[in-house]
Amino acid sequence: MPQILRERIPPTTIVIKLGTSSIVHETTHQPLLSTLSAVVETVVELKRYGHKVVLVSSGAIGVGLRRMDMETRPKSVSGKQALAAIGQGRLIALWDNLFGQLELPIAQVLLTRPDISDRTRYFNAVNTLKELLDMGVVPIVNENDTVSVSEIKFGDNDTLSAITASMIQADYLFLLTDVDGLYTTNPRKDPNAKLIETVNSVSDIRSQVSTTTLGSSLGTGGMETKLIASEISTAAGVTTVITSSKNPPSIFDIIEYDMYQSGKMPLNGSSSSPHTPPFRPPHTLFKASPEPMRDLKAWTSHTLNPSGSIVINTNAHHVLSKKESNGQLLAAGVIGVIGVFAAGQAVRIVVRKQVGQDEEVEEEKREYLRALETPGTPTSGLPLPVSEYHHDASEVVHVLGGAGRGGFSDDDVVEVGRGLANYNSAQIMAVKGLNSSFLPQILGYADTEHVVENITIRVPVWQASSH
Repeated sequence: MPQILRERIPPTTIVIKLGTSSIVHETTHQPLLSTLSAVVETVVELKRYGHKVVLVSSGAIGVGLRRMDMETRPKSVSGKQALAAIGQGRLIALWDNLFGQLELPIAQVLLTRPDISDRTRYFNAVNTLKELLDMGVVPIVNENDTVSVSEIKFGDNDTLSAITASMIQADYLFLLTDVDGLYTTNPRKDPNAKLIETVNSVSDIRSQVSTTTLGSSLGTGGMETKLIASEISTAAGVTTVITSSKNPPSIFDIIEYDMYQSGKMPLNGSSSSPHTPPFRPPHTLFKASPEPMRDLKAWTSHTLNPSGSIVINTNAHHVLSKKESNGQLLAAGVIGVIGVFAAGQAVRIVVRKQVGQDEEVEEEKREYLRALETPGTPTSGLPLPVSEYHHDASEVVHVLGGAGRGGFSDDDVVEVGRGLANYNSAQIMAVKGLNSSFLPQILGYADTEHVVENITIRVPVWQASSH
């Protein structure tokens, strides 16, 4: 790209994710110095034009394999964690050496899901990343595999990079991989595979593409994980790109092309003068949501592991799908609870897969509307004495796949969103289906009339009803 065009790109915040297959050779495990050097030079050039850059780097286990002269990844968790501990120091030293040649400081940031599942630690991580960027430093983020276990892992660094981009409200997330975009089928096996240039909705595109590429033998990802990452990042307002790691300087061209297409950077000062559209490098661009989730909702939806589920009726689902609900659920909309959770923990919002016959749906609607009506006196509308509604949390027991309170199991429901519980599972079960004015009498207190807040509905009513 000519220098004059680079100067016209407004400064942005960019997250670049590099997978293991782009960092170390799949069989020899030698670092791919040509690729790494090209990435470093691209980052330095981006910073020269005012952009802020975060790198999300895989490869610790791959580098550990080389150091220990091992051919394959161990199968045990402890073996992988040991190799990650061996490789992480050498990996960050490699990055520091390469960036040091161009006098650009870096910082190592190792994260685990519990680090950002806690609200305070989440803000600490956000503030640290932003401070590093303001200092002109390039943060290099990786999952702390040495202490992570499967139950609390991000899953892969595609997801980690999407959450990182969401945390710092980045403008772009680049997922650099060994193919140059999302194809209709696996381009390695099907010569007729077609590159998909632009994606407006990840959920809509899933039925049109094959995601059977499982990644390299060293990595944990594949195209499916990149779709999941794109769903997270675009929902947070981050434009996301899948492109090849073999040509890192194309990042400039992709940003230029996207800004030109969106009208943010016309090539000429006069709109009437003729111009040549910019070159479009091979890539797939996932458009950012025009109404992005920010901060608390994004944190709730994507960084927390849900501790249980709250089953809601279709009427509550319909209400929560509207902006006017502010993502707040009343007890009247609850019909059951699955699992044991405490107040303040993340929960899944689920609906029944089969809602029954029309008569049952109508009766459910009538009960919901009756519960919403404010009774004349708080106790007059209770079907049972107040004492009957007190529950101890130990009463709510749920084994995965078994029935929860209300007779529901995980097999009976489909997740439509997530939120933060204001009351524990036993308390919500005690007030399910009731008017919010009964909460103080039944629970002994009521900090809020909403049993769940900060709800993000990701599956609309019509889509959930098709399950």
